[in-house]
Amino acid sequence: MPDPLDRVRTAAAARGLDIEFRERPSASSLDEAAALLGLQPADIVKTLVVKRADDTYLFALIPGDLAISWPKLRAVVGVNKLRLPEAELALAATGYERGTIVPIGSTTDWPVYADESIVGRRIAMGAGAHGYSLFVDADALIAAYGATVADISQPAAAR
Repeated sequence: MPDPLDRVRTAAAARGLDIEFRERPSASSLDEAAALLGLQPADIVKTLVVKRADDTYLFALIPGDLAISWPKLRAVVGVNKLRLPEAELALAATGYERGTIVPIGSTTDWPVYADESIVGRRIAMGAGAHGYSLFVDADALIAAYGATVADISQPAAAR
């Protein structure tokens, strides 16, 4: 298996995506990660791998200060059952460990659903490997992956 950062870099280049890796110390929370990167929590986008009832997956891109809205996502996808898979299923579905998952370079190109609040922003996200963040223009990422943009988030529970 090639180095995860190389996988991400190669996949991004193949889609004409301009990305930047930034090494960072490990963080124990979103707020800590944002502070380490000099960002607001909303600028860090979580890539959630979501399992459908038919054992296929999708990626949901949710800003760090928000949470996934299951009713909204189910409505957009047009299914009545979605869930977060166990860590080993997420790894098998993407080739990335939880906490590093990114659609770029995933072992399978699952459909991407992006929360509408990331449009028009430069975002940080997982880079495929621990200790790194990836920076990319959200609009370019959405275009490169033909992502469905919709309101799929809700306020996060108090942290």
